[in-house]
Amino acid sequence: MFDLVRRITLAAAVPAAILAATAAPARAAINPDAQPTTEQLLMAQVVDRTNEQRAIGGCQPLSVDPELMIASVRQAHYMAATGDFSHRGWRGSTFETRSKAIGYEAPAAENIAWGYLSPDRVVASWMASPPHRENILNCDARSFGAGVQRAVDGTYYWAQVFGYR
Repeated sequence: MFDLVRRITLAAAVPAAILAATAAPARAAINPDAQPTTEQLLMAQVVDRTNEQRAIGGCQPLSVDPELMIASVRQAHYMAATGDFSHRGWRGSTFETRSKAIGYEAPAAENIAWGYLSPDRVVASWMASPPHRENILNCDARSFGAGVQRAVDGTYYWAQVFGYR
């Protein structure tokens, strides 16, 4: 019963525009009046660029998971709100504790970045960094979420959370 309540609550918490912006074009037509925000469009582009890199690396594309999307958006929001660029979040949370707190039981890894002005640049930066590249090209990962938040000073904070289911 708890899992059902959690999933209903989760579904209500993920704006339709986020899922529509990161979904296949046919799915985007679910709510044609929903206008995605700049952050939602950037998140969708990070999803596309990440899956392009996975294809080049011989991995299957990742699906967008609503729970991992929330975990990544929350971390990007935390970093933008506090200026604290870290894998540690609110109250010392980690990508694992954040993912599990919203019901995702198989988190794999997290990439974070700040200051990049475009999805192309942030994904290129991650691909140039061996540990971040390894996360993107982990062919055992099956899903992920991508979050971006613009701070008051205009700086973008980026996060990806990868999962095994």
